[in-house]
Amino acid sequence: MSTSTNGAISRSIGASALSLYHLLDPDVLANPYPLFRRLRTEAPVQWDAFLHTWVVTRYVDVLEVLHTFSADRTHTPEKLRSLGLSEISPLAQLMVKQMLFMDPPAHTRLRSLASQAFSPARVAVLRSHIREIVNRLLDSVQNNGQMDIISDLGEPLPAIVTAEMLGVPPSDRQQLKAWSADFAEMLGNFQHNPEHAPRMLRTVQDMTAYFRDTIRRQKDIPQDGLVHSLMTAEVNGDRLSEEEVVANSIVTMVGGLETTTNLIGNGVLTLLRNPQELQRLRDDPSLVPSAVEEMLRYESPSQHTGRLAPEDVELGGKLIRKGQAVMAVMAAANRDPERFPDPDRFDVSRTENRHLAFGYAAHFCFGAALARVEGQEVFEAIIRRLPDLQLQPGPLVWRNNLGLRGLTALPVKFRASHSAN
Repeated sequence: MSTSTNGAISRSIGASALSLYHLLDPDVLANPYPLFRRLRTEAPVQWDAFLHTWVVTRYVDVLEVLHTFSADRTHTPEKLRSLGLSEISPLAQLMVKQMLFMDPPAHTRLRSLASQAFSPARVAVLRSHIREIVNRLLDSVQNNGQMDIISDLGEPLPAIVTAEMLGVPPSDRQQLKAWSADFAEMLGNFQHNPEHAPRMLRTVQDMTAYFRDTIRRQKDIPQDGLVHSLMTAEVNGDRLSEEEVVANSIVTMVGGLETTTNLIGNGVLTLLRNPQELQRLRDDPSLVPSAVEEMLRYESPSQHTGRLAPEDVELGGKLIRKGQAVMAVMAAANRDPERFPDPDRFDVSRTENRHLAFGYAAHFCFGAALARVEGQEVFEAIIRRLPDLQLQPGPLVWRNNLGLRGLTALPVKFRASHSAN
């Protein structure tokens, strides 16, 4: 969306209007929490005229939306044609087959098959392998005394792990990451820029072709991983179609890559902005698991998600009509003082930390166990291997993605030393 368009919309809704529109301002995007606080305090359930959706920001209300509202919010290709948007129907054809946009029983069927690959028991077995990858990545920068947390660690780690979990070559990880970032922009941004549609369509076509080719190869030479599991799994004699295997391999890839990268970058930045808490971690590494949960709460990698009202519902004193769109802002709920005492304080030992960073109920992220292990191994290695960690001077640039919060780069420096893994 162009600057001039932003300005015109800003004037039309009023510069001080309480709207998530203001996230288009880079300064607000860099620190959205004052805006979330105002929404939570002044209008916790509000119709956002810019987004044409209800915006919900209190913990208890977000919990209700995640628990009971419908995730089946993608227009069918037929609906798009009726709206004169048939050119983006390939996106819809992909998304209507992704469990992210389904309700039970269709969602239950897909999730039960996919989640087997990410069970806590299976992820626990992977922990030592993840540790090896983390240490290998740090080995390559250890003697330099500087690195970019995003490009040197935050992006390659989940890319390697996700490729292996899918059962595709880890050497393809840079291409997978590029596709993932494109697709995540569509998922995370509510200002759907028309000029981006051709690029999104190319990305969908390329990803679809890649996973169709993977399926063909694995029919002859099976590879351990999610793709093959989805190809061969049966539930009561039911098998997934090739389209369903492709669609849910893609959504799993995007989820595995984007959120973990953001967790690592956001977490390192938060520690550097809170040096006392970083020192507490160095003094007591047993706090790493609770610190990762606090990072997820404090700077949630996934900021909001969309739902539809399943019927006329009263929420926060407002009547939401059946079929109206609702945006549940988990990042606002995770700073709700009614649920988290002193919520704007980062505390690596916080207890009773039932944040909503991974969603809730049926759509709770089935990759949460993997993301947690990756985060724990990264931060354990950082506090052990990167002494005197500091930010490099220069501005921080947040990704132009309003739903998936993360940095484009995070240059740091530290005391160089030989490998100590």
